[in-house]
Amino acid sequence: MNQLLEVVSAGVVPYGPALEWQRALAQARIDGALDHDLLLLLEHPPVVTIGRTGTGEHVSAPADLLAQKGVELFEVERGGDVTYHGPGQLVGYPIFDLRTGGHRQDLHWYLRTVEAALIAALDRLGIPAERRPDYTGVWTRGGERKIASIGVHVKQWVTWHGFALNVNTDLSYFDLIVPCGIPNVVMTSVERERGRGKGEGLWHQTVAAVVEGIRTSFGFDQVTTSTPLPSSTVLYRPLPSSPSISKNLANT
Repeated sequence: MNQLLEVVSAGVVPYGPALEWQRALAQARIDGALDHDLLLLLEHPPVVTIGRTGTGEHVSAPADLLAQKGVELFEVERGGDVTYHGPGQLVGYPIFDLRTGGHRQDLHWYLRTVEAALIAALDRLGIPAERRPDYTGVWTRGGERKIASIGVHVKQWVTWHGFALNVNTDLSYFDLIVPCGIPNVVMTSVERERGRGKGEGLWHQTVAAVVEGIRTSFGFDQVTTSTPLPSSTVLYRPLPSSPSISKNLANT
């Protein structure tokens, strides 16, 4: 079993600052300055990200349309192709040291365990969900609709980046891209699958279900919750200001 998971509920954080925050926390975990695993839970303003295996060809919308809709664009070090983040989507960034506790130094195991956690969370919400062969992520309706995307990065067996679960997301934004590089994929959300429970109640239910799914799937003994930026520790440094340009290349 793994002893402690700290869940940090960060609210709405622009993608650029959140990326730098993850990197700083991951480095602290690698260096031993952070002695336990973290799960950052947040929302992003509209943003499209391209992973290591992605291509700009899967961004269907021209740059002027992205700018018109207020959508930023980042190229990042996570695995996977193109995805969208925005309001109404629960984004989770596990900063886990796979060398410790009950974890395994096995990327395949880690990805499958994140999927299992989200499937368990959706089950608690009354939504049958599953894996789909040959794809990473979580699907509903017998694999017809994708409800959660996963893309991670690992350095010295410490993870960052993570998962995005559509709760009450405006799904029309996915029309700007070829989600995950999968032609004709149908994206869905908790709200769409349940057909009820709109608003804050649904959001809080989903957060609670995801935290419980992560706790049980990864075998944490204890879960604590916090808000970001306590002044008493350098592990949560102030978030840098958001980049103002429309395209940002996040170099590794």
